[in-house]
Amino acid sequence: MKIKEAEAITHTLSKPGKMPGFAYSTPAHECKTGTILRNVDKSVCKNCYAYLRGRYRFQNVIDAQYKRFRSLTHPKWVEAMATQINSKKVKYFRWHDSGDVQDLDHLRRIYAVCKLTPDVQHWMPTREAWTKDYIVEAPDNLVVRFSMPMVDQAATDSWPNTSTVSTKKVDVTCPAPLQGNQCKDCRACWDKSVSNVCYGEH
Repeated sequence: MKIKEAEAITHTLSKPGKMPGFAYSTPAHECKTGTILRNVDKSVCKNCYAYLRGRYRFQNVIDAQYKRFRSLTHPKWVEAMATQINSKKVKYFRWHDSGDVQDLDHLRRIYAVCKLTPDVQHWMPTREAWTKDYIVEAPDNLVVRFSMPMVDQAATDSWPNTSTVSTKKVDVTCPAPLQGNQCKDCRACWDKSVSNVCYGEH
């Protein structure tokens, strides 16, 4: 498949400024659990950075996210995504800098893309607790991190990889705030040996 054909199916990949590779963002408005948590005080989603904030509020970004969202069930989505990711020649990829996995079919399609991009390390944060039942199917080059839903909530030991958000600087392990909001040489989010990554509250 050629790049132009792939982009016509899935739309282009997103490029978060802080990260070492590309990403695939869909609308935060379409998050299943996140939409519920937006109405819960002290939830991580209450002040979601991807919900009409920063560049996410621009109409061209919203339009691009909905093009990606509508493409998720396309019969050639897996091939198109793998074509785009492999063409970038990057080592790291993030699923959903905005948005979240929609259902089991979507999750398994992501798994399929990861298998077709074996030289890329993938990271998928999620607040969809049901995905835990399918982690055993995840390919080796994908880290699925369950994002704890509440601010200052401790990580659960029922997931192999998690992320938390804290108001206490002493708990924060993500170095980005101390280095110009950049990952730089940190790859903890993509590293399965790192059980939990703690971010500072936005």
